[in-house]
Amino acid sequence: MGDVAVGARSGSDGEEHRGHPVDAAVPAAHHAVTSGSESETAEDGRVTEHNQTDEHGTDETPPAEKKPRSFWKELPILIGIALVLALLIKTFLVQAFSIPSDSMQDTLQRGDRVLVDKLTPWFGSEPDRGEVVVFHDPDDWLAGEPTAKPNAVQTVLSWIGLMPSAEEKDLIKRVVGVGGDTVECRGTGPLMVNGKALDERSYVYPGNTPCSNDDQGGQFRVTVPPGYIWVMGDHRQNSRDSRYNQTDVHHGMVPVKDVVGRAIVRAWPVNRWGTLPVPDTFDQPGLNQQSSTAGALTVAPSGVALSAAVPLVVWRRRRTSKAESVTGDTVTATGSR
Repeated sequence: MGDVAVGARSGSDGEEHRGHPVDAAVPAAHHAVTSGSESETAEDGRVTEHNQTDEHGTDETPPAEKKPRSFWKELPILIGIALVLALLIKTFLVQAFSIPSDSMQDTLQRGDRVLVDKLTPWFGSEPDRGEVVVFHDPDDWLAGEPTAKPNAVQTVLSWIGLMPSAEEKDLIKRVVGVGGDTVECRGTGPLMVNGKALDERSYVYPGNTPCSNDDQGGQFRVTVPPGYIWVMGDHRQNSRDSRYNQTDVHHGMVPVKDVVGRAIVRAWPVNRWGTLPVPDTFDQPGLNQQSSTAGALTVAPSGVALSAAVPLVVWRRRRTSKAESVTGDTVTATGSR
């Protein structure tokens, strides 16, 4: 039955083309070809096919683009990143401090905000003469002073560095002497460092004298030991600084390890913005010729001990040599004395 079906279809085809030229079938064939694809005849008579999908793109649907997160979903992430960055900056780079008193007038006024460089100390930098530094209270310098009591929000913002520090145990003063320096005040001044008079008119409060003529600490002569600094406020007659803390455990000195950093910029209010450079008076020739007293005090004990030990060692060696010429037992007894 399969052959009959084929024969019938073949006959039907023959009837359709009977009486027509053979070439008449070409357009039909051509139409059959182009119904699935467009084609064109090349110069050599060959047919070149162009699939419709090549011209109009693939039939595949492109993947849908991901919808961006909404602003409210990204906001907590942005806040978290900002807080982490602020905490890192406050811990290792720069921290803001608020000035609570008048001891540094006119350089700094009450309520000023300063930015303190905390980076350079990580690389071994130590305070130098003339710098304005923030440091932790060495030994109850702030005893009896009123302390600010920030609320919870202020405490958190201060902790991460978004507000000036609310830490009431920090002070700000100017470095006058470093390790090895001899600092001296007689009468009303001038202030002497290593025998050189400082011209402090550019930063000492107008109307103040460089030295305070009193018997409470204003008259002094000190030698700063290594690892410490001597600090004074620019408002000389209104600053409880190294001069008036000479009875504490450090004799008025501030340990370098307690220094938070150097105040470099007065950032607020805007109309008082400015840097805090080292005054020129600290660059005068001969100021670095430090007294050898501090070095002598450090070396003297070991030198005295060495001088005393040498004769003793010589005496013992001679006595031991004599004992060895008698018996070995005597050497042991002598050595154990």
